[in-house]
Amino acid sequence: MIFKPFYAHGRGCAGYLLGCAGEGLALAVDPLEEDVEAYLAFAAGRGPRIAWVVDTHVHADHRSGARELAARAGARHGLHREADVAFPFEPLEDGQVLVVGNVEAQVLHTPGHTPESLCLLVTDRRRGPEPWMVLTGDTLFAGGVGRPDLPGRAREDAARLHESLHRKLLTLPDWVELHPGHFGGSACGAGLSGKPMSTVGFERRRQDLLGLDREAFVARLLETLPERPAHMEAILRFNQGRAG
Repeated sequence: MIFKPFYAHGRGCAGYLLGCAGEGLALAVDPLEEDVEAYLAFAAGRGPRIAWVVDTHVHADHRSGARELAARAGARHGLHREADVAFPFEPLEDGQVLVVGNVEAQVLHTPGHTPESLCLLVTDRRRGPEPWMVLTGDTLFAGGVGRPDLPGRAREDAARLHESLHRKLLTLPDWVELHPGHFGGSACGAGLSGKPMSTVGFERRRQDLLGLDREAFVARLLETLPERPAHMEAILRFNQGRAG
């Protein structure tokens, strides 16, 4: 299995490239605009063809490189079907499986941070049938959860986030690695660890927020929202394909 994180430590952002060396296929997840060349260079050096580029949601804190990377790599650009954007994309459905050689990534629709938020549950069939890791975008972090207020329906989306966490992510086995879209330094969640990755079991055990019922979860989350990302409106317009 190929697994390459791309960390922007000054901004607390994380993207990923994963795939199958044997079949020469790869999937890119949440690439930043400034990292497009790095993804292409890594793929060229290791040999896989980037077959899919997926954004876990429409980002509000940084410009996405997904459209450019997909175009330059000749890849399919995927977003959840509910994404409100002004460009064509491959609509992804809950439960859909993206296959890149021996590696499979199952789409989990996890609304809450945004209505279209998704996670990718990754299995390497050469290692076994159980999932190995989950790429959680802005739904669940090491030390925190995604903020629900950026689309403008904070209380409603906080309740949806609680449901997504408890129905989709916290039901996964303890050993499943958790690779989020952000870590310490990001404005997309409060209390984020500076260590980018964790496990589902560790977060279930150590995040008090995850043990709260829905009402208490919503109240706590809305009390601890960080400041909104700088230049959020302009970034959203770009990522929606509505800039200029």
